[in-house]
Amino acid sequence: MSTDLVERVRLRLAGNGSRTDPATVAEAVRAEAGGPVGHAEVLQALRVLRQEFTGAGPLEPLLAEPGVTDVLVTAPDQVWVDGRDGLRRSGLRFSDEEAVRRLAQRLASAAGRRLDDAQPYVDGWLSDAGPQGRVRLHAVLPPLAADGTCISLRVLRPAVHDLRALRRLDTFDDNGAELVEAVVAARLAFLVTGGTGAGKSTLLSAMLGTVSATERIVAVEDVGELQPSHPQFVRLVTRPPNVEGAGEVTLRDLVRQALRMRPDRLVVGEARGREVCELLNALNTGHDGGACTLHANSPREVPARLEALAALGGLSRAALHSQLAAAVQVVLHMRRSGQRRKLAEVGVLSRDDHGEARVMPVWEDGVWTKRRVVLSALLEQRGVTAPW
Repeated sequence: MSTDLVERVRLRLAGNGSRTDPATVAEAVRAEAGGPVGHAEVLQALRVLRQEFTGAGPLEPLLAEPGVTDVLVTAPDQVWVDGRDGLRRSGLRFSDEEAVRRLAQRLASAAGRRLDDAQPYVDGWLSDAGPQGRVRLHAVLPPLAADGTCISLRVLRPAVHDLRALRRLDTFDDNGAELVEAVVAARLAFLVTGGTGAGKSTLLSAMLGTVSATERIVAVEDVGELQPSHPQFVRLVTRPPNVEGAGEVTLRDLVRQALRMRPDRLVVGEARGREVCELLNALNTGHDGGACTLHANSPREVPARLEALAALGGLSRAALHSQLAAAVQVVLHMRRSGQRRKLAEVGVLSRDDHGEARVMPVWEDGVWTKRRVVLSALLEQRGVTAPW
């Protein structure tokens, strides 16, 4: 089916109220073909036009591949896929730059966003992304994208592994499994840190699955990624603004609502802004055992990272360090090496001589440090005997 015919059919359907049911599309194909069209040609046209008008278009098969985490378009003839085998170039090609731009604008519209010359970039969620999970969209138009429209689609599959499954995947050894179970049992507040795709949400979800069934967990997320096996798991999900910029519900809003829902444990899927202030305040007012994920290159960088986020909420540096040291006890750091995701380091929060929070390593790459006695003391204060 020629690109010219696709364009004529697309324009015809746009003038027909954008109806894309099979009968209407078939009628449009026959009307624009300029001659007799057989059933085989119509079926082929329907497949091509379905990609043009619905879902993620020609990128849909790539998103549906098991293990794919990212689909990246950098030019009409450059479509890349990241997943279990690392970053690789796919054989998919768009017909031209205009086809990439059309897809980016349609996806932006599906995400309730605007993408045009006046607003040449977009960041949003595709709410109806099919069986592969929810998809995060980012796109940039020329001239900001100097070599052509760029599209980035990240697949966020639900985190459903339990601790036993993570042990089989060598995310940690037996000592690591005992350590994370003890942290949960002692109701210590903890952060799971790491880079993008390091497995933070997977570890957090697995740990929440070991929480006692008598406790109520209320989680606040940007997207429903956490799916622990727990009978009392309540999830609140943010809402982006509509195309007029109204109706937004932020993580900060939902943390406040979660506090009114009688949580035994308060969880924030990922702290990335001023909601850190509400979270730390909640953990300092009797909500033991809370948890959160945080982007950080190492546990030692956690205080500085939280300083920057808390500043967005008007919390001073001194106040942040005071609240952090009192609210959070443990940091678990995930690291990705190739396609392997591993619990690389565990640290405990303490104060230095100047009253500032710092993270002391107690477990690194499967080896205990001499500071593990600090973690043992924290567990024993909560009535949990250290298993090591």
